[in-house]
Amino acid sequence: MERIELDEAMLQGQAEIWRYLYSFADSMALKCAVELRIADIIHSNGGPLTLSQIASCINGGLTSPDITTLARIMRLLIRRKIFTVHHPSDGGDLLYDLTHSSRWLLHDSEQTLVPMVLMENHPLQMAPWHYFSQCVKEGGFAFKKAHGCEIWDLASRNPDFNKLFNDGLACTSKFLTSVILSSYKQGLSSIGSLVDVGGGTGGLISEIVKKHPHIKGINFDLPHVVSTAPTYDGVSHIGGDLFHAIPNADAVILKWILHCWGDEDCIKILRNCRKAIPRENGKVIIVEIILKEDGSGVFDEIGFLLDLVMIAHANGKERTEAEWKKILEGGGFSHYKIINIPALASIIEAYPDA
Repeated sequence: MERIELDEAMLQGQAEIWRYLYSFADSMALKCAVELRIADIIHSNGGPLTLSQIASCINGGLTSPDITTLARIMRLLIRRKIFTVHHPSDGGDLLYDLTHSSRWLLHDSEQTLVPMVLMENHPLQMAPWHYFSQCVKEGGFAFKKAHGCEIWDLASRNPDFNKLFNDGLACTSKFLTSVILSSYKQGLSSIGSLVDVGGGTGGLISEIVKKHPHIKGINFDLPHVVSTAPTYDGVSHIGGDLFHAIPNADAVILKWILHCWGDEDCIKILRNCRKAIPRENGKVIIVEIILKEDGSGVFDEIGFLLDLVMIAHANGKERTEAEWKKILEGGGFSHYKIINIPALASIIEAYPDA
């Protein structure tokens, strides 16, 4: 009996390695569905379609798609529950339909992950993953090893990649902003002024001020970034460097900023935040992933994957609560509160030491 159990365990172990070995196929099939606009074709029809009907709409019907190849790709995506398939009672052709997952693959939806699918699976973004072992042996940054420069430098001289990169970040920011506004009303209601550090062109702070017009909003980023920012009522744009000084306000918000930096840099940023807010009633609002080693929440596993994305594409890291506590204390924020919201990230409210 023991020998049989061992054999079964070994077979299961082998199967797991095969699955992880080819897990890239899931990403490529997903990217294919996005590029072919499969979800959009089904959605625009208002209901399920046969494979032939889907194929006839690909590329506006100007080409003759290979239905056999499409069927094989869809077969995997159905197994992954990205799409679903119905067997008509009359024995007709199979009907393909959307699931809750494929609704996030609609190009023109307010809530879409299409730009992220295209950005993260672009060859330029995939190349650094092949340098992980080199990073372990030698140190250094995977993106720079792959391309000879950091991601920001590549984006600055490659307009197509720059658009792909910015669109990817903007799509996730859009629905995270919506969650912050709906789940953090009380936290924003008592603030008179708020500075968004690393706020880009002002998308987040403008939406906050729109919902809470009593707040004086400040969008703070590098001068060349804020120079292209549109005008928003109740928002002023200030250019500068978060490592030098941050504009004064009742509170500071940092959304997906600190994970881009190592611990020492984060402590420098937090110390500048502390100087910018009142000692009494001031606070820093950090919107970031909190890794939970034994977490079983809907997004918990994604956090560990994104930590590796930070190795591939940036110089930062995702952090556990203990790691957040360490840099918060180093930055002068011994007291904090974690607020869970229905999103990949959580909100950490940090209060300055007296």
